[in-house]
Amino acid sequence: MINKIKYQILFWFSFIIVFIFDQWFKSLTLNGLRYQSEYLDLTFALNTGVAFSMFSFLEHYLKYIHLFVIVVLLIYLFYQKVFFRKHFIAFGIILGAGSSNLFDRFVYGGVVDMFFWHKWFEFAIFNVADVMINLGVFLILIQEIFIKKEKK
Repeated sequence: MINKIKYQILFWFSFIIVFIFDQWFKSLTLNGLRYQSEYLDLTFALNTGVAFSMFSFLEHYLKYIHLFVIVVLLIYLFYQKVFFRKHFIAFGIILGAGSSNLFDRFVYGGVVDMFFWHKWFEFAIFNVADVMINLGVFLILIQEIFIKKEKK
């Protein structure tokens, strides 16, 4: 029972830290934080779609779709206890970041983005939560690759 509580505490801790950090950085952006460099600009954009502004025509429905995906993932993770325990921090990071973007959709009508990479090619504008989601997925992949190798 103590192990179960420890996993859940660490999951919620990583969730809350990522959520707060992303919202803090977004508040700086909304209050005028700007920066330009040769590689990366800090600017402001409100993304009413998903990645690369896809599905922005569903602007009013995306927040409910986003909410549904997060709730389904949470239910699935707590049902799949072994998988959750192997990746509890990564899932805390992913869900904290996803919830922060969902919060933006309800409060601002879209996701607050601020990082614009433009060296060698113009990449989509993104935010801290997007970076955290990619980090969480990367952690799961690395852990799964090394776990598979250890078993062989």
